[in-house]
Amino acid sequence: MKETIYNYEDLLLMLDSLLREPSQFWNDFYTDREKSVPFFVHSPDENLVSYFDKNYFEKGKVLELGCGPGRNAIYLANKGCSIDAVDLSIESIKWAKERAMESNVKVNFIHSNIFELDMEDGSYDLVYDSGCFHHIAPHRRMSYINLVKKALKPNGFFAMTCFVQGGELGGAEISDWDVYRLLSLKGGLGYTEEKLRAIFKDFKLIEIRNMKECRQEDNIFGVSGMQAALFQK
Repeated sequence: MKETIYNYEDLLLMLDSLLREPSQFWNDFYTDREKSVPFFVHSPDENLVSYFDKNYFEKGKVLELGCGPGRNAIYLANKGCSIDAVDLSIESIKWAKERAMESNVKVNFIHSNIFELDMEDGSYDLVYDSGCFHHIAPHRRMSYINLVKKALKPNGFFAMTCFVQGGELGGAEISDWDVYRLLSLKGGLGYTEEKLRAIFKDFKLIEIRNMKECRQEDNIFGVSGMQAALFQK
């Protein structure tokens, strides 16, 4: 009875079990803070900084999906935003809380699966995702889009970074069907501009571009092999 599929949610959970890295995978990933992982730096994404510089949006209420060690959440808090920052890994949440305390900013860090969040409709001015989407399996894509739509206020913004196909850091060049043939995301799916436009067609496109490569001394994070996209509800 436990593994019987009665409804759509049961089907999603079954597919999750085949493809999603378990919480322990991500806890182990964030345990060694000294390993060479580009986004372990304590600097915000260059595209996020550019959106403020270009006055696309100002301070408001923000939901960050997959916050990792908190670098973007802390930047947003310093810009005067109210932040709910979510991650599946308790180790990343611990690290993010330490960084926020050191930076003397207030962020509401939430240890949760993003698809289990409890929120009121239209709660946020901005939903931000730095590297979570490319780990979302195709069967959860509709759930992801519905989550963003539910979270955003009318005219709210959705911004993200994700792997390009065949990028330096990842970006599997496989079809959605291949994900299930292989039972693997191959470390993270790669996306073209055309595919992002099609997936988020219900949103107004503001900008899609390659992420700019930045030097560490610039105190902003930017690497090649990533795309940055900004949409509006």
